[in-house]
Amino acid sequence: MTFNDIFKSSFVEKVTAFSAADTAIALGLAFVLGLFIFFVYKKTFSGVMYSSGFGVSLIGMSLITTLIILAISSNVVLSLGMVGALSIVRFRAAVKDPMDIVYLFWSIAVGIVLGAGMIPLAFFGSLFIGIILMIFANRKPSDNAYILVAHCADDAAEKAVTDTVKSSVRKHLVKSKSVSARGIELTLEIRLKEMSTEFINKISAVEGVSNAVLVSYNGEYLS
Repeated sequence: MTFNDIFKSSFVEKVTAFSAADTAIALGLAFVLGLFIFFVYKKTFSGVMYSSGFGVSLIGMSLITTLIILAISSNVVLSLGMVGALSIVRFRAAVKDPMDIVYLFWSIAVGIVLGAGMIPLAFFGSLFIGIILMIFANRKPSDNAYILVAHCADDAAEKAVTDTVKSSVRKHLVKSKSVSARGIELTLEIRLKEMSTEFINKISAVEGVSNAVLVSYNGEYLS
């Protein structure tokens, strides 16, 4: 055994085999594509409460995934260990919009593809996905659904509300009807004509109607 064999280290060999240029290029491209994903997310966001933290996390997701793929792409043992380590990670944040899942998977996919060295696929794929999302996400629906909740004192008030709704909206459907000693609570899903909500004032003025509430219907309804 020579003096060099004593101080020989596999860890040092891995450090010398590390390519700083390749890593810098991959992380730089991941940052650029992460910014593009963040830009598309910001332009296609249709909610009210915009979360800038989620947008920044998309950039971080691309960078971190790229770094992981670069580490495990040249070492089979490390890749198996990384799979076991990542299996304990749980994403516990509440995802309110299904589109947020699309952007999360997009960021992860970009990191995987860039870490694997498929740069053209990452760029052209991201460009195509971004164009598709910009086209479809920015389309304004012309037929929004609403939920109308009216509290009626008796059957006559209920009939007056139903007749007013029938003549004022394009389509209506009874979702629920609750009868109690205090009166009748009528819940209807409606489709407006030309997005006009003036008929709600007529319903409120009907004799026997204590109040009428119109809320946007996003598809999640609890009776």
